[in-house]
Amino acid sequence: MNYRDLLAQAAELDRQIVSARAVEAADAIAEIKAKIAEFGFTVEDVFSTKKARKQRERSGPTYRDPASGATWSGMGREPGWIKGKDRATFIAGDN
Repeated sequence: MNYRDLLAQAAELDRQIVSARAVEAADAIAEIKAKIAEFGFTVEDVFSTKKARKQRERSGPTYRDPASGATWSGMGREPGWIKGKDRATFIAGDN
C-alpha cells in the first residue's frame, strides 16, 4: 500500500465515521426524548447548572438561661450568660 491508497482509505473511514455518528446520535436523541416524555422532565431538570442546596432542619434552641429565658443554638459566639460555665446545666430540654 502506498501513501495515496492510505489517504483514500482514511477518507473512506472518515465518511463511515460521520455516517455512524449520525445514526447513533439520532438513536440517542430518540431515547432521550422518550425518557423526557416518560418522566415529564423540564428544561430546568435536564439543563440546570444550579446545585440544589440541602436545607438544614431547624431545631429548637440547644441552651436556655433559666434566669432570663434567653436561648442559644450552640452556634456562633457564646453569650455572656453561659460563658465559662458548665453547658450541661443549660440544656434547653432539661429546663
